[in-house]
Amino acid sequence: MEQQKAPQVTYLEVGSLVGHNGFVTSIAVSPENPDTIISSSRDKTVMVWKLTPTDATSPGKAHRSLKGHSHFVQDVVISHDGQFALSGSWDNTLRLWDITKGVSTRLFKGHTKDVMSVAFSSDNRQIISGSRDATIKIWNTLGECKFTLEGPDAHQDWVSCIRFSPNSPTIVSGSWDNKVKIWDIKQFKCNHTLNDHTGYVNTVTISPDGSLCASGGKDQFACLWELSSGKPLYKLEARNTINALAFSPNKYWLSAATDDKIIIWDLLTKQVLAEIVPEVKEQAFDSKKKKESKPHAPACLSLAWSADGSVLYAGYNDGLIRVYKSSSQ
Repeated sequence: MEQQKAPQVTYLEVGSLVGHNGFVTSIAVSPENPDTIISSSRDKTVMVWKLTPTDATSPGKAHRSLKGHSHFVQDVVISHDGQFALSGSWDNTLRLWDITKGVSTRLFKGHTKDVMSVAFSSDNRQIISGSRDATIKIWNTLGECKFTLEGPDAHQDWVSCIRFSPNSPTIVSGSWDNKVKIWDIKQFKCNHTLNDHTGYVNTVTISPDGSLCASGGKDQFACLWELSSGKPLYKLEARNTINALAFSPNKYWLSAATDDKIIIWDLLTKQVLAEIVPEVKEQAFDSKKKKESKPHAPACLSLAWSADGSVLYAGYNDGLIRVYKSSSQ
């Protein structure tokens, strides 16, 4: 039987969110506040953006800059009620922020190295963090560390990414030890260790229905796993280092941020639906060099779909968040 061909989808850049002065490391959206997104950056800030979808000249404006971290902010997430943001930084701390007031309400201290990734449980009562100190910490919202996942069953190198399942007491972690682990958060034990990656893992993500996990990194493959059993399902080739992965909230799609493009796969057909390469403005001639330097396309580091799946927000190493929309919408 001939393999079903996925229809091609074209995504157009509808503008950029301008305001960060460093790599855009993470982007978070909230179904509770569809007119707001939040981003983190190496400029040490968390930015709250107000979206302006009806404005033809700009997709949104910087509304508030949340300051308090003393080093790069690596990750940011929004609580499920849309009220709070949680950030992790290379200053070894996490911060909880009241989005409306724009203030940091809690500081989480305990990691001995950079905090790479943070997440809220679906009931907002637990917070997890992964760090370059190779541990995963479980906190309550008062900033008290309740448990640390470490030792021989835990990761043996940087924990680069951690995510909570939306509907079970499960977390998934990815590490620079090339492994992905699935943890039972009630028992504080590792249920499955996934060994299919041949290079460090930068990113893990869980499908909206909680059935699938995807991971990616240096080996240039997105690996898909069954979350409940840890069974490997299949791999998708990105042909470049994968920096971030995001499932569409309402289609059976997976998007990947790589150093040279964004890829969107249809998971039913395993086909590439779209490849998005940012437009590069021509750079001025550099008189010091003998020949004109070719404009270098920025690398995509972070991704988030809007809650309704119609818009893809992409954070780049040139400090911009580019906003992409399907041309059929």
